[in-house]
Amino acid sequence: MSGARVAILTVSDTAAADTSADRSGPVIQSILTQNGYVCRHLVIVPDDDIRIRTVVLGWCDQGDVDWIVTTGGTGFGVRDRTPEAIKPLLEREAPGLVHLLLSASLKATPLAALSRPVAGTIRHTLVVTLPGSVKAVQENLAALLTAGVVDHALELVRGGSGRAVHAQLAAEGVRIPEGSVSGASVSSRSSAGANHHHHHHHDHGHAPPQPRSVLSHDPSLPAHARHRESPYPLVSVAEAYLSILREIQPLPVYEEPVTPRLRGHVIAEDVRAPRNVPSTYSTNVDGYALRSTDPPGIYKVLSSRTHSLSVPLPPGTVFRVNTGGPLPAGADAVIMVEDTRLHSTQRTPSGEEYEEDEIETLAQVPQGENVREPGSDVRQGELVLERGTVVSSAGGEIGTLAFVGRTKVNVVRKPVVSLLSTGNELLDLQSPHPLPGDGWGGIWDTNRPSLQAAIEGLGYEVIDLGIVPDNLEAHVAVLRKGLESADLLLTTGGTSMGVGDLLKPVLERHLGGIVHFGRVKVKPGKPTTFATVPTPGGRSERVPVFALPGNPASALVMFHVFVIPALRRLGGWPEARCRLPSVRVQIQESMRLDPRPEYHRAIIKASPAGFKAYSTGGQRSSRVASLKGANGLIALPARGEKGPSKLEIGDIVEAIIISELQME
Repeated sequence: MSGARVAILTVSDTAAADTSADRSGPVIQSILTQNGYVCRHLVIVPDDDIRIRTVVLGWCDQGDVDWIVTTGGTGFGVRDRTPEAIKPLLEREAPGLVHLLLSASLKATPLAALSRPVAGTIRHTLVVTLPGSVKAVQENLAALLTAGVVDHALELVRGGSGRAVHAQLAAEGVRIPEGSVSGASVSSRSSAGANHHHHHHHDHGHAPPQPRSVLSHDPSLPAHARHRESPYPLVSVAEAYLSILREIQPLPVYEEPVTPRLRGHVIAEDVRAPRNVPSTYSTNVDGYALRSTDPPGIYKVLSSRTHSLSVPLPPGTVFRVNTGGPLPAGADAVIMVEDTRLHSTQRTPSGEEYEEDEIETLAQVPQGENVREPGSDVRQGELVLERGTVVSSAGGEIGTLAFVGRTKVNVVRKPVVSLLSTGNELLDLQSPHPLPGDGWGGIWDTNRPSLQAAIEGLGYEVIDLGIVPDNLEAHVAVLRKGLESADLLLTTGGTSMGVGDLLKPVLERHLGGIVHFGRVKVKPGKPTTFATVPTPGGRSERVPVFALPGNPASALVMFHVFVIPALRRLGGWPEARCRLPSVRVQIQESMRLDPRPEYHRAIIKASPAGFKAYSTGGQRSSRVASLKGANGLIALPARGEKGPSKLEIGDIVEAIIISELQME
């Protein structure tokens, strides 16, 4: 298929650290280019599931790649993870292609039996994994390119009939198997309703954005010298996300008391039980401790007020215990209250009953009945919480720490966020002071209160810096204040091409910051900006800055897509959990596709048939009401050149979960 678009992914820890070590990627590029393919991307990632999936899914979502070829990570080595990363993503597997690859390699060496290739399709993109050695790559590509195998597969994957390829191959004398027009060589694997949980990031596959010279406009220049087009490269969501993970590191570790305030922190040590739990023989029921040799009969009742636990239980007595309570010396069983009868009571001098005196046991219980041995729940030295555990608000982690008697624990510091809005047109909802003008009253600052609610709802502290007017001095002063007092600075507005859009110039020209990306190929949220600013002597060496678009829906969507992962990364969350979880959903309305990947606000409901997604209505970036009630962001793929213009009712797509799911 002359002109088919190819992306090449080299998977190698070594090559990721030193690009000159990549031998197979350039060989693939050379061979495919010589055969008429257009190699759009050549990217190197380490042997890491998340990094592999991020790049592959990004290319598939972008819609500008027909064939993804990976090299490396398909063997039996401990770090070989390419099959594990790719296979869960495949919507239709291609066992015939796998057989072809193995057959080609086995002709050269029996060691090829240790290779674990996978192949199949993700939407309209073919994915094939090759070994890491140059020789194996050459053998596998020769097999794939012979007799038009890949050309035929690519045409079918993109929705073609395959007849043109058939005609060409027939003219060359190649036999065409019956039924291959329909793509019978690709096996279908149902995905409807599946809870396909993975980190779904969009990526265009360019080399990761690198720090560069100042690109922002100089606000002091006259009008004719201003930029008419943004100088910032348009990066994919996945490239942007990887940039965030690369540039942000967890905050320092400190010791925190074990109280409810611990929720949201990440444990920074392996927590082991300092002692056995329980520490002595105890009971798991309400009842009476006694000897297993005691037959049914009448016994005097003792309690902790009348008998010391260290003194052996006298004959003819039982010891009243509550759930979790220790057994006295000499007792080796507990009879439940339900298996006893009250025989007599103790009375006050006035004749009022106030306590049990004697009970009748109705059964004889065996040794160990209703007794917990020391360490039966947790033994001394046992690992109870691993480093990297997130302390959730469900209570289990705090309960575990309390259960084993830990009063303090090392955690990663939770980030503090400085928050501000920019723009002369904005009015504070609680204290409106419009600027004098032509009678226009301005617009309410929607972003700051909505973002503050979202941030504090996640358990992070917010420093509210208010509304900053569109002048250089105010921007510099307030941004400096925010950088000095917080671990992350979040702004909205001022990121586009207007005269008063000062965020990027201030960050680069006045604060010494580096803009890592200034535009993202996404809808909504194209002007989203991520930078880091050095803060020597401050809370951290440098502070990440997110400048979100001013349109309310854009700001909130980009907050969930980019800022939450950044906050989690700062707080020490495991990298695989920084991004909000996603599930596969069945859409209940048709949805038009945009040239950019789009996050469509939706209400997701769980049903017996799987997750269903309902649109919240109009998706204009200024319409914050599109997020009212929304608990998910449907990740619509970009509209391809020859792909469909919309998704239909019942189609299965990925959706990011941003709040609690509903039941249908």
